[in-house]
Amino acid sequence: MITPTALFAFDTLLTEEEREIRNTVRRVCDREIRPHVAEWFETGELPARELARTLGSLGVLGMHLEGYGCAGMGAVSYGLACLELEAADSGLRSLVSVQGSLAMYAIWKYGSEEQKQEWLPAMAAGEGIGCFGLTEPDFGSDPAGMRTTAKREGGDWVLNGTKMWITNGSVSDVAVVWARTDEGVRGFLVPAGTPGFTVNDVKHKISLRASVTSELVLDGVRLPDAALLPGARGLSGPLGCLNEARFGIVFGAMGAALDCLETAIAYAGDREVFARPLASYQLTQEKLADMALELGKGLLLAVHLGRLKEAGTITPEQVSAGKLNNVREALEIARKCRTLLGASGITLEYPVIRHAVNLESVLTYEGTSEIHSLVLGKALTGIAAFH
Repeated sequence: MITPTALFAFDTLLTEEEREIRNTVRRVCDREIRPHVAEWFETGELPARELARTLGSLGVLGMHLEGYGCAGMGAVSYGLACLELEAADSGLRSLVSVQGSLAMYAIWKYGSEEQKQEWLPAMAAGEGIGCFGLTEPDFGSDPAGMRTTAKREGGDWVLNGTKMWITNGSVSDVAVVWARTDEGVRGFLVPAGTPGFTVNDVKHKISLRASVTSELVLDGVRLPDAALLPGARGLSGPLGCLNEARFGIVFGAMGAALDCLETAIAYAGDREVFARPLASYQLTQEKLADMALELGKGLLLAVHLGRLKEAGTITPEQVSAGKLNNVREALEIARKCRTLLGASGITLEYPVIRHAVNLESVLTYEGTSEIHSLVLGKALTGIAAFH
């Protein structure tokens, strides 16, 4: 027997340092996350503060950023960390993605030196948590339609509006909020506790239950001019952050798929059906072979995109291709693995159904599969099918 990744000699594509980073994150997940994540999922509660400190000490928060206490690791190393985190649970990888690739990246890329010094070291250590407020109740795929506004009043800015589906919202120390201004879309740092700024958690979720999802309400929130991110003007600012986060998903989704496939292979070997192991049946082996192929292709694509990112040549369309393919195939693998586990596949005794329902959210956030299809369609034809 060989592992699904060994079928593609996956480790030969990685440096020794990259393999060690992956293995270190895996060990921490095995010790700190896996024994508890099914319970967190079932109760819909997450010890986010404690986890942030654990992840900060591990060095994965903003690990692909340079300076300010960040690890400054390569894109593939960051991707492998995302893979292992999502193999534990998509909610865990979401916490890390939003912290590092959205909130921290926005400050690192577009913030003033004072903003970077104030926020980034604490966030890298997991002592401070951030969230990213772009999506609104009526504007997800079309962020250009956002209704949140920021208006100048003397030397201050006054923000009004609502953001929805915000990961880390209620546990954040600072929110990166994007709003319409007379100068176009601008970003602002809104500290928790600012008068007029309230956060409400989204309840009754079926997916991403081991994750904090919130609504941000800004009602006359007054901020000094120093809260403005000076380097971001227009939608290119938040969209650049989203492209960073999507890259992590390219790897992360394959982590969820790998965990499902490894679980299904082990189960099929132990489970007897008509006095024979389930793994001995041709239909079972065909399913396993097909899933291993899609997993392997997704991993190869992820590493290739990682090398392009490290070389500085990756394009948004290439990230869209990776996100579209890998999340779609990961979800199909999770669903197919569920069938191999039979009735056991719907319980939290095994991780498969948890991954499957989580991936339904991953398919939607950071750009729906439909939007990424249209991004590729525009790249191929030169014609935009959406505004």
